[in-house]
Amino acid sequence: MMRDAINNFAKQFAYDPEIINGDKMPSKQSFLLTGMGGSHLAADLVLKMDPTFDLVVHRDYGLPLVSEKKYEESLFIASSYSGNTEEVIFAYNEVKEKGMDIAVIAVGGKLLEMAKEDDLPYVQLPNTNIQPRSGLGLSFLGLAKLTGREDLLQGAKSLAGAINPAVWESQGKEVANWLKDRVPVVYCSRSNETIAWNWKIKFNETGKIPAFYNVFPELNHNEMTGFDVTDTSKHLSDRFAFIMLKDDSDHPKIQKRMEVVEKLYKDRGLPVMSINMEGATELEKAFVSLLIADWTAVYCAESYGLESEKVPMVEEFKKLIV
Repeated sequence: MMRDAINNFAKQFAYDPEIINGDKMPSKQSFLLTGMGGSHLAADLVLKMDPTFDLVVHRDYGLPLVSEKKYEESLFIASSYSGNTEEVIFAYNEVKEKGMDIAVIAVGGKLLEMAKEDDLPYVQLPNTNIQPRSGLGLSFLGLAKLTGREDLLQGAKSLAGAINPAVWESQGKEVANWLKDRVPVVYCSRSNETIAWNWKIKFNETGKIPAFYNVFPELNHNEMTGFDVTDTSKHLSDRFAFIMLKDDSDHPKIQKRMEVVEKLYKDRGLPVMSINMEGATELEKAFVSLLIADWTAVYCAESYGLESEKVPMVEEFKKLIV
């Protein structure tokens, strides 16, 4: 199933989202979004494409810590792929009590039922029976539509014929083979942080392995000193392997820092692999990199005899917190 989701990923960009109750959409240029897990990844990616966009992403119970004036000026977006995310439903109810303008993005579930009952604008994503992390293209298009970002909507739609997921499978397999019996740490520039974070998430949820990430230049001021391998500490770093996501658009100083850290780590016997972000546009580079991450995570799971699609520990956790 996960392989099918990856192979069919480009088809998501043919989706034409519709705002139901669009006549009730307020004219807003400021947005507050609550979402968890795969349900906020599209918002993170929107901010990567345009860091100046007036969008606050909240990943917690409660509401974003902003001024009352900001609440008055903003459209609150409740984003839950399943429509049943506890934190998002809590936020929806709190915002409703505040009398804020609300819109919803979901496939179905309780959240969509509430939006319909309250006669609110919403985007109902297609139910393709894939995991939220696999539906990033659909979520991105839905959010672009809801926030009026026609430029991002059309940019994403153009990827339907530009990306062939199968092209990147062999590279993902190669990275997974290199990672066998190692814990991946993904490094990138600050501007690509959401991409590295997504790599980590895919390793966790699809690959079922621990994984971590950090960003330049901050890691040069702290994390790298933890990998200054000595005879007495070598056993602590033995299991780590480092993936550098390199981007020609990064600041030249960041590119230099990556080169130097790669050399320092390799000099200390630490495995490092560089992966170039490729694509004709920033959006294409982001999605291609994430497709490589998808394939890598699938092959990681297979290398340990694990199932890549389901997240049984999450389901177990949800039962225990009821």
